[in-house]
Amino acid sequence: MVRLNFEFAIDEFYHVFNHGNGDRLIFLDDKDKRHFTHLLFLTNGSNTFEFSDLNLASIYQFDRGETLVDVGAWCLMDNHYHFLLKEKVEKGVVKFIQRLFSAYTMYFNAKYKKRGSLFEGRFKAKPVEFDEYLKHLFAYIHLNPAKMVKPDWKEGKLAGNQKVWDHLNIYKFSSYHDYLERDRPEKVILNKAAFPEYFNNPKEVEEDMLDWLNFGDWS
Repeated sequence: MVRLNFEFAIDEFYHVFNHGNGDRLIFLDDKDKRHFTHLLFLTNGSNTFEFSDLNLASIYQFDRGETLVDVGAWCLMDNHYHFLLKEKVEKGVVKFIQRLFSAYTMYFNAKYKKRGSLFEGRFKAKPVEFDEYLKHLFAYIHLNPAKMVKPDWKEGKLAGNQKVWDHLNIYKFSSYHDYLERDRPEKVILNKAAFPEYFNNPKEVEEDMLDWLNFGDWS
């Protein structure tokens, strides 16, 4: 049961995130992240599916029916995830996250012969009330993988900046590549048209990321 100190509303934006239960790893390898990415697309819709019946080569062509939320950005880390969502239908965010949690937990527990809750009991969500914060979230979410190379990078300890930048540009489990307009099947997870168009081209996206990486105030 999700209990938050606000009510979700249609056409409003939300930063949604959660960790593994007890900060446990929720992705043990790239196959886990790839499966979760498939589910990120598949569970965002009114149509049901049996994953075992789907052709992996055409996952992103599945007819999901009416989508529950618009996804503006996403990123997967080893023990947590971040989404930027816009609610499309009543209780869309809650329904989407519950479907996603349930499907992935079943997969994870079956694969690793585990039992019980994989995620912390309640997903976290923050309403995005200001345009400045909404724009900031695109960089915040997409810069998360920098921690894999430099855990303390937000403290200004960026010796090896190029190494961080290289990692961000090759890390596959994030929508950053879709804002750089790289052609890949996962791009259909996003509905960019539902979000403000802050960047006119991929170069402006990269410049914004670099500004936050080098000069951002994370205090």
